[in-house]
Amino acid sequence: MNVIQLTFGDFAAAMFSPDFIDGGCEREAVERIHRGAHDEWVTVLSGSGMLSNRVVADMVCSWRANPRLLLDSLLVESDQATRQYCDAVWCELDGSSSQDVSAA
Repeated sequence: MNVIQLTFGDFAAAMFSPDFIDGGCEREAVERIHRGAHDEWVTVLSGSGMLSNRVVADMVCSWRANPRLLLDSLLVESDQATRQYCDAVWCELDGSSSQDVSAA
């Protein structure tokens, strides 16, 4: 019997990807994810009853360590143009973040 090990990204993609893409990838959403404002996704995960508190906490820790993991999960079902747009926004934000740090 083959057992498939699901990752945090798989769970997030299954729960959020269709809605995220249907609503259109907005710059604001990418900015929130980039700065670590994940509350809206954590609330849905916690309230779903499908994941234990430990799994939700582990997902949040992984997103805090690497916010890009959440964005990548949300883009699983997206088309190439949407992924390129979000990648461009992310790269721009990375540039802004490094400039903000060096200016301080």
